[in-house]
Amino acid sequence: MGAFGQTNYSASKAGLIGFTKSCARELAGYKIRVNAIAPGFIQTDMTEVLKEEHKAEIRAQIPMKEMGSPLDVAKAALFLVSDLAGYITGQVVNVDGGMVMAR
Repeated sequence: MGAFGQTNYSASKAGLIGFTKSCARELAGYKIRVNAIAPGFIQTDMTEVLKEEHKAEIRAQIPMKEMGSPLDVAKAALFLVSDLAGYITGQVVNVDGGMVMAR
């Protein structure tokens, strides 16, 4: 989404998205699927240190009104590596409670 003061972070994410799509295109002929998962705010040690007021501001920006869990990300990964996603490649799956969509 981009954020003030986070140019380096945003640029690296954009690079990974381009890398994912390029690899997917190059490897599709070998039946190798390449996708990326873009987690939103996930309850981890990294987000635990945030002040409660900041967490409340974050939750207010998320349509589902809560941070995700590591299990939410793991479930997306499990889907992508399963046969259920056998015809999916070159995609970025946002696991963010709708945060990117909301903007």
